[in-house]
Amino acid sequence: MVLIELLLLLSVLGHAEPRRRRDAAARGGVYEHLGGAPRRRKLYCATKYHLQIHPSGKIDGSLEEDNPLSILEITAVDVGVVAIKGLFSGRYLAMNEKGRLYASEVYNKECEFVERIHELGYNTYASRHHSTTQPPVTGGNKRRAQAKKPWFVSINGKGRPRRGFKTRGTDKASLFLPRVLGNKDHEMVLSLLEGQQHGTGHRRVRTKKLRPLLGGRLGGGLALTRTDF
Repeated sequence: MVLIELLLLLSVLGHAEPRRRRDAAARGGVYEHLGGAPRRRKLYCATKYHLQIHPSGKIDGSLEEDNPLSILEITAVDVGVVAIKGLFSGRYLAMNEKGRLYASEVYNKECEFVERIHELGYNTYASRHHSTTQPPVTGGNKRRAQAKKPWFVSINGKGRPRRGFKTRGTDKASLFLPRVLGNKDHEMVLSLLEGQQHGTGHRRVRTKKLRPLLGGRLGGGLALTRTDF
């Protein structure tokens, strides 16, 4: 009798739909954010500054906890490679061939950074396309191939960016802790989205709505007229 019940159970299981493998690249897989919705984070440097992206194109650090210019969108463009965009400035973090950090209005190859996770949860972000090529090392009968020294995103102890060729991945200035947004941050994001919804057809951001959030950070009468937030 028991044998018959086991045979019936196996028969039912045999006709059941096979379990599908989870697609690692799809939502909920290993690369959950690859090509999908960006992660909204604040990058907190080990030098105690939050990385911020200005509408003027300037990159620096801020000691303020509730700074809208430090709210970022991090999107994977390849496995281990990300693009970092300022949500309120609408500009992308970028590094040029001279190792200078700047905020680009449009996405280009200089906006791509290799993201690596290190001890204690800190990340480093190295330029994907710019680095220092070191000469090959010779010793005895062996000859090593040319090595490349990465150029890292780095904010020093004064809140200023370092040139890429002066950085190392082990420096405090190159270590960033991705922080989830707090309640105040979410309120600022909501205000931004509401401003977009009530704006014109091309999603122009109303400066008057953001000025209370940005305070004196616009500077020089600079208005937020980005159309590609």
